Amino acid sequence: MNIPRTDKKRVVIIGGGFAGISLAKQLRDLDIQLVLIDKHNYHTFQPLLYQVSTSGLEPDSIAYPLRKVLKKLKNFHFRWATVEYIDAKQQLISTTIGSLTFDYLVIATGTKTNYFGNTAIEKYAMPMKNVPQALNIRSLMLQNFEKADDCEDEEERKAFLNFCIIGAGPTGVELAGAFAELKKHVFPKDYKHLNIAEMQINLFEGAARVLPPMSETASEKAMQFLNSLGVNVHLNTIVQDYNGEIMTLKSLENIRTRNFIWTAGVTGATIQGFTNDKFVENFNRYRVNEFNQVVGYGNIFAIGDIAYMKTVTYPQGHPQVAQPAIQQGKHLAKNLKYLLSGNQMRPFKYFDKGTMATIGRNKAVVDLKNAKFGGFFAWFIWMFVHLMALVGFRNRVIVFFNWAYNYINFDKAARLIVRPFSS
Repeated sequence: MNIPRTDKKRVVIIGGGFAGISLAKQLRDLDIQLVLIDKHNYHTFQPLLYQVSTSGLEPDSIAYPLRKVLKKLKNFHFRWATVEYIDAKQQLISTTIGSLTFDYLVIATGTKTNYFGNTAIEKYAMPMKNVPQALNIRSLMLQNFEKADDCEDEEERKAFLNFCIIGAGPTGVELAGAFAELKKHVFPKDYKHLNIAEMQINLFEGAARVLPPMSETASEKAMQFLNSLGVNVHLNTIVQDYNGEIMTLKSLENIRTRNFIWTAGVTGATIQGFTNDKFVENFNRYRVNEFNQVVGYGNIFAIGDIAYMKTVTYPQGHPQVAQPAIQQGKHLAKNLKYLLSGNQMRPFKYFDKGTMATIGRNKAVVDLKNAKFGGFFAWFIWMFVHLMALVGFRNRVIVFFNWAYNYINFDKAARLIVRPFSS
């Protein structure tokens, strides 16, 4: 790998998500050589991926070039590559473009979709963890509507118009709400000769309530919002199989659908050579101490979704959402400064700012430490928080104007099949 040799300490960050970017920004004034490696050349604002999937936003509204994000850093190098192997003893990583040694390594690879070992579902399901996958869902949705508009067979047409979302966590609930808004406000205008009532939105959850990570108050309100939007919610329902057309359920009859979207879980995106049972547990997350050091190593750290830090408050590790990742990145930057100056590192303490989810126009739920509420005010807070969290002024402006346009005109303008999807 063509990285200049240096006498400075080399810090390598694997992953340009919330954790990696948060860390890199805070290392601006540290006298080190900083290398960031990611398989994409952009940072993705994942909380708004569902809006790309449902034609609300174009992908460049929620993605930002990594080189531009970190352009103010000194002695910084970005490499577009995938890390394939970590040799902890040799302090060496192997990537698709070569090898590189490190003094300090930070793993911030996040998560990937978890299919729980079901190879058939993995083959045919539509995941939504990155921009290309979100565009696949958008294309599939629009292509199937075009096919339905030209379909003479009633059963086949209903399969094209049947949207099945597996997993009623925040992503699944937000997707269901967005599809429902399309059904209510957009598709009747675009497909005047279709019976839009044939469009079915089915949300499946294996647990007893939607939004299992959130409070029961949030779950109840979200359920009310979903029912008011006409979403068919199936609780305590396990999806067993899908062959590209027929979905097999454990407790219900088989369902025919051409739109099978999987949001049922994630697993850690671990790296080969550094994944033995000694320090990987709980859905493939690296077990770390209170300083985010991978157990057994003094110079290898893990932050964000990939890190499993067991505490009294979080016995299952911190939530796999943006805030813990951002806070761990900022805190590790301070600890690296302490470490390089010979001072004692400080333990990480997570400050929970709350969780939220939106379920369509004027509908959202918010869980704060001392308050739980839903409705228009929650929806306004959700919009403000997500708008301010976007990377880059341009992205904030574009998203704001898109939201304003969509809200005033009851429209979603990004209904373009620019990259036809084929399985």
